[in-house]
This record gives sequence, C-alpha cells and structure tokens, in this order.
Amino acid sequence: MSRRILMLLIPAVFLSACRFLGNQPEEEVIAFAYDKYLYRSELEGVVPGGVTPADSVEIARQYIDNWIRQQVLLNHAEGNLAKDQMDFEKQLENYRNSLIIYEYESELIRQKLDTVVSVEEIETFYRENESNFQLRENIVRVSYVKIPRGIEDSPKAKKAKQYLQSSGPEDKEKIIELCENTTITYRPDDENWIAFSDLMRELPLEIYDQENFLKNRSFHETGDSLFIYFVRINDYKIRESTSPLSLETESIRNMILNRRKQELINNMQQEVFQEALKNKEFEIF
Repeated sequence: MSRRILMLLIPAVFLSACRFLGNQPEEEVIAFAYDKYLYRSELEGVVPGGVTPADSVEIARQYIDNWIRQQVLLNHAEGNLAKDQMDFEKQLENYRNSLIIYEYESELIRQKLDTVVSVEEIETFYRENESNFQLRENIVRVSYVKIPRGIEDSPKAKKAKQYLQSSGPEDKEKIIELCENTTITYRPDDENWIAFSDLMRELPLEIYDQENFLKNRSFHETGDSLFIYFVRINDYKIRESTSPLSLETESIRNMILNRRKQELINNMQQEVFQEALKNKEFEIF
C-alpha cells in the first residue's frame, strides 16, 4: 500500500507547489499520512553531494517510503494499544535525565582526565593483578631463516643455520649481514611475542600437540615446495599461564584510564552531593 502511495507522492519532491493557510504560504509538503506531513526541508542533508540525479531521486524515494511506512505502523500500533500502554512520559524523562548526566560526565572527563600513564604505573598494576592476565593460547618468540629450494646445501645456507642456532649476539649480526647479500630471508626475534597459531599460518608447520612440541623443541626444520625454513624457538608460554607484560601493556593502560574516569566521576558526584547537602538544597521527609 505504501509503495502505491509513494509513487503518487514522489513527484512532489521535484515540484514547487506550496500549501497555503489563508493568505500565508506554508512550507512545501511532499507527503502526508493520516494527520502527519513530511516537508521538503526534512530532505535537506538526506541526499549527499556528488550523486547523480537518478541516485538522488532513488535516495529521496527511499526516505519518503520509510517515512510513510513508519507512520502507517505507528498509526496501527496506536490504534491497538491502550492509553496507559502508550504513556512513556516517565521513561522519556528518565532517559533525558540520564543523557544530560552522561553528557556532563563526558565533558568532565574530556576536561580533567589525566591521560598520561607511566611505565611504572603499568608495571605496578601488572604485578598487583598478575593472576588476572592469563593466556588463552600458546605464544612464542621465534627467529627463523627462509632459504629458497636448491641452495639449502650451499655454504651460505649452512652458515645461516649455524648462526641461527647460536646464542651469541655477534652471530645475530652475522646472519643479518649474510642475508643482505643473498636470497636468504631472516626474521629476527626482536622480543616480540606471537600466537603459535599465527606462526603455524605463517610457516608450513603441522603441529597437533603444541604444548608437547614447545616443551621438547628449541630448533625445528620444515619446508614446502619453494622454501626450507630453519626455526628457532627462543621462548614460549603455554595457554593459561601468565601473559607477559608486553602483551598486556595497552589493555592495562586502558584499565588504568577507566579507573581514573570512574574515580573522577565518583569524586564529582560526592562533591556535588555534599555541596547540595551543605546548602540545604534537598530534604528527605
């Protein structure tokens, strides 16, 4: 039904007809339903700039169609509900009050919240709440070299494997230099933790018992049709163990800020309440 009404009304969007009240012109009406009117000015901002005329017509058509459907459904609902079921005055007042308080609290936070969180604060928070930071999956710190098939037995490939297995810092520099002049690729550890599942997607690894693998391997060789990979497991943590601080830094910072926000709001509420009490601005009977 609404589509039929809409097809009759849509030309009004593009005409300049006006309604008149006595001798005074009213705002142009482009649609009506029951005792409600949709005015041309309400379409301002609905159609974005830069769209084609055809798209403009379609966007306007959809807006009018949605408006008519809403009015039809609203009229139907009002006709089938008791008067007390449509009394939302108290709910609207509570909602308005909540919005006003929320907006004030948000502005207070914008103006007064200290957003600087020091490293010491983050470390202290982590130590005091360490039991709350548990891993949901296994994580590792790894280094690996990727060697193209065909040169895996070359002297440079063997050197890369040797350097990777070494724990000496000078060998890390040597492997970096070696890879700069060859087709061998080196991924250094750089102290970064990654999920073991991400590593399995990054490399051709088929590990069915991750915990057993991590507990019994520090070096692993794998490959596919194109490359050989030498993988060194520098460190690992099993799921449900304590998550390292480096992985939790950002979440801790957010928790500290949220705590500050709540303290700021609580202090404001208490100060406002005490001031009102002091000035006898409320009374309980």
